[in-house]
Amino acid sequence: MSTAILTGQPVPGSPLEGDLRSLGFDVRTAEDAAAVEALVRAVPADRRVAVVDTRFVGHAHALRLALTDPRFPAAAVPGAVTAKPEARAALTHALRAVAVTGGGPAVATVPDAVPDRLARALEADGAAVHRPELGTLVATVPTDPEARNAARQAVAAVDEEAVRLRGAVKARDGFFTTHCVSPYSRYLARWCARRGLTPNQVTTASLLVALVAAGCAATGTRGGFVAAGLLLLFSFVLDCTDGQLARYSLQYSTLGAWLDATFDRAKEYAYYAGLALGAARGGDDVWALALGAMILQTCRHVVDFAFNEATSDSSDSTGGTGSTAKTGSTANTSPTAALSEKLDSVGWTVWARRMIVLPIGERWALIAVLTALTTPRVTFVVLLIGCAFAACYTTAGRVLRSLTRTARRTDRAAAALADLADTGPFAGAFATLKGLPGLAPVLALAGGAAVVATAARASFGSPWPVIAAFAYVITSGLAVARPLKGPLDWLVPPFFRAAEYATVLVLAAKAEVNGALPAAFGLVAAVAYHHYDTVYRIRGVVAPPRWLVRVIGGHEGRTLAVTVAAALLTTTDFTVALTALAVAVALVVLVESIHFWVTAHNRGAPAVHDEGEPA
Repeated sequence: MSTAILTGQPVPGSPLEGDLRSLGFDVRTAEDAAAVEALVRAVPADRRVAVVDTRFVGHAHALRLALTDPRFPAAAVPGAVTAKPEARAALTHALRAVAVTGGGPAVATVPDAVPDRLARALEADGAAVHRPELGTLVATVPTDPEARNAARQAVAAVDEEAVRLRGAVKARDGFFTTHCVSPYSRYLARWCARRGLTPNQVTTASLLVALVAAGCAATGTRGGFVAAGLLLLFSFVLDCTDGQLARYSLQYSTLGAWLDATFDRAKEYAYYAGLALGAARGGDDVWALALGAMILQTCRHVVDFAFNEATSDSSDSTGGTGSTAKTGSTANTSPTAALSEKLDSVGWTVWARRMIVLPIGERWALIAVLTALTTPRVTFVVLLIGCAFAACYTTAGRVLRSLTRTARRTDRAAAALADLADTGPFAGAFATLKGLPGLAPVLALAGGAAVVATAARASFGSPWPVIAAFAYVITSGLAVARPLKGPLDWLVPPFFRAAEYATVLVLAAKAEVNGALPAAFGLVAAVAYHHYDTVYRIRGVVAPPRWLVRVIGGHEGRTLAVTVAAALLTTTDFTVALTALAVAVALVVLVESIHFWVTAHNRGAPAVHDEGEPA
């Protein structure tokens, strides 16, 4: 329960108290700032407190946006201000200032409302006060009957529910999601909200539907493939619904953001496995294609994550950081950025550019249609071609932007890239050397390409891949010996991912024994989960502990272990080793990750909600 304190003389006929109660607030009243301060002190420390002027006129959803969003410690709209427990001390300090300077026993006679003065005092004291974008919603404190009547007419002229439904839809999304799913999924989100369902429950339902879809694909029958495609689309509808439900009802949480992100990857890659199993039932072995699709998609995501982390808070040319840097980092004056901005000014080019990168909506729709109408092999081939083109398109543009931008990488960005690199104890030993400035991506690419090419050219059981893997350990260590602050250093983590995953794929394919490629699929899936988990931790709380990275070997340690196993073991024993390694890595990272996120949630970690690029 949260507490709302109404300050000022009651206004007859006002629905304000009822609106606050409908939002879950326990309502109390006070006449002036001094009385408000006394009531705030009496509220338990673990409660949210809101101070609202009794003269407030506006939409209930305007109050909802300002007073119930869990992501912000303090927030305000005209006539209302709120503070979560972590901002209660700042609110108390602001109340003292307002009580001293406000004067007068009744705020109804004071044109400047107490909540508005409180919000300004909080900001003057250095507190960040969120002020939500209201659009056509009304939130005002009229000071005379004529203004009150005009405000009430303005409230009546707006369809509040329509505004709320529009706000539930993600501001930036792909063409398929925007035009083929969101027009009706928002109503499904409202249906869920009215029945008390939570976004996490809808997220879990989406996962279960996708797993059933994977099971249908695994049957290998035409009917199974058709059912799989339809269920995959329904799973995506639910995937959109959970985020829209979170925005509709403002049910944001750190745990929810993690579940939504990780379940998306689990659904897609489980579906790949289901397609491969279904193809095998029909006598077609497409495990290499399935693993290749997972590797390509994971590496695409790592490119996205690494580039965003590298540029999110880079210092601009004047040396600023933080919010100023964020503006400076995105305000690229390169010809590439200028062309991109020009294309974004033309409607059809915006949608075309969003579609060709195959975001999750377009990608899942493509997979679903191809599953229902063609074969798993055709599905994977088309998917690989489309994702490869999208990867080349996005990566080339980001490379050009990075080469021409003037911003400098911050220490925080360099630390994030180092965490994404996933350097283990072997490369870490060489990371203590001085290193070579400006060569980090070259070293990462050269070492990774060498071990993959050697594994591809050598026969299974040859010692040459092991030698190349030792060289990869050295180049990987030298690549991260210096802070990753170069213009293209964000390429280091995706180069490492591609090297490790591709080595596993090549050696499993070289084994030419049943079970090797499925075991490799399981290993890459377990490691990819760890890498995705690292990204979400960096965004939300803190990077995984170093002991976890050391225990699972780091990218170079696992690469070395797989090459040694291929050199020393028979093909059958190699398959067993891959399976054992996959199980061991999965158990360690899943247990540690689940414990971390549940603990963070129970301790009240700051709520987050990702509105970034479609995955």
